[in-house]
Amino acid sequence: MLLELKRIYVPPGQKVLLRDVTWQELETILEDLGEHRITRIAYDRGILEIMTPLPEHEYGKEIISDLVEALLEELDIEFISLGSTTFKNQFMAQGIEPDQCFYITNESKIRGKERLDLTVDPPPDLALEIDITSRTHPNIYQSLKVPELWRFEKGKLQINVLQDGVYIDSQTSLNFPNLSLIDVIPQHLEQSRIIGKNTTIKNFRIWVRQQLKQS
Repeated sequence: MLLELKRIYVPPGQKVLLRDVTWQELETILEDLGEHRITRIAYDRGILEIMTPLPEHEYGKEIISDLVEALLEELDIEFISLGSTTFKNQFMAQGIEPDQCFYITNESKIRGKERLDLTVDPPPDLALEIDITSRTHPNIYQSLKVPELWRFEKGKLQINVLQDGVYIDSQTSLNFPNLSLIDVIPQHLEQSRIIGKNTTIKNFRIWVRQQLKQS
């Protein structure tokens, strides 16, 4: 398995599927791939997907992540962003690496921890997926009980919130219920391509402050 894995080249925007991968094999593969890599994995009951994001995927991920961090800072909320950390639950035989994720409500419960195990630790409060490569696996996030999933696809933000164990589309964020972000986040992402990242983040912070004054 490992010899074959090392020979696999996954071009940007493409993915490979490996079937009948046991949990122990998954653990070994993750160790072999290492933490500092561009590839992402998704594992669902024996099927392992390995994909390489496109450059525009990485740009969208960076800007939206920065916007969320700016928002949390303006709201003076403690948070931990863990990037593409591998989240997995052996009992459910599922695992996923989001493009970005945030611990917000549960930040204090994982503060200081170097490794997370979703059989005992809470899942992230918010996960972010850029769907340029049609990679997102909402069913895995749903099974892992991630309360909120943002999926950005074709210039639009889709907010999924967990309700009775199932994701439903929502116009508002579970973590930021008093702010209308579904249109504002995509607008600022597009602005960043024209006026630059720093100016965009500054403008977004101004918008957030204005909303807070009005509330």
